[in-house]
Amino acid sequence: MIREFSTVEMIYILSAARWTITLSLIAFIGGGILGLFVALARVSPSRTVRMITAGYIQVFQCIPLLMLLFLIFFGLAMTGYSRNQYFAVSVALSLYAGAYLGEIWRGAIQAVPRGQWEGSLALGFSYFEQFRYVIFPQSVRIAIPPTVGFLVQIIKNTSLASIIGFTELTQAAQFVNNLTYAPFKVYPFAGAIYFSMCFPLYLLSRFLERRLDVHSPSSIHH
Repeated sequence: MIREFSTVEMIYILSAARWTITLSLIAFIGGGILGLFVALARVSPSRTVRMITAGYIQVFQCIPLLMLLFLIFFGLAMTGYSRNQYFAVSVALSLYAGAYLGEIWRGAIQAVPRGQWEGSLALGFSYFEQFRYVIFPQSVRIAIPPTVGFLVQIIKNTSLASIIGFTELTQAAQFVNNLTYAPFKVYPFAGAIYFSMCFPLYLLSRFLERRLDVHSPSSIHH
């Protein structure tokens, strides 16, 4: 029996959006922690450390996220663990986000003029003190807009969790569509929810880019 696309179905889809938000936060936090270590390792004086982290970035940026999700999901099952969809998606998104955030933040660190490094070294700062007092505050200013922009990509990529049966926004929309056979009502509604989550972040990213004036050479020096 075909059901009507009504308020009940809308509420069901809306309630599933909380898992999209949860996955996005997990990926951003987990990927952020991993990305910070990656970024610091990429500017490390050790060539070996730089090569290892560069390899990590290349691997996880070149493998499609969907393929990574399959590898982790079915890999867990082969090693004896249950097919935990939530855990698999969280790990895959965190690894993916860590590679991209690490590269974004590495670029922000290296965008700080070399004279800032040399000046702080001349003042007798240790490597750690250079980062803490001179480089980090300036690199954060540069990194904030692209970081917020990348969060939009994370939110959209959570839709891939539906492939392995995890019930988030996209999976809920597919389920409702199978009941109602109303794709031109269901999917625009789900798309509007994605838009309501992503568009404010897009505007925030653009605002921060203008507010921080990260493309201006004077903003870097001051």
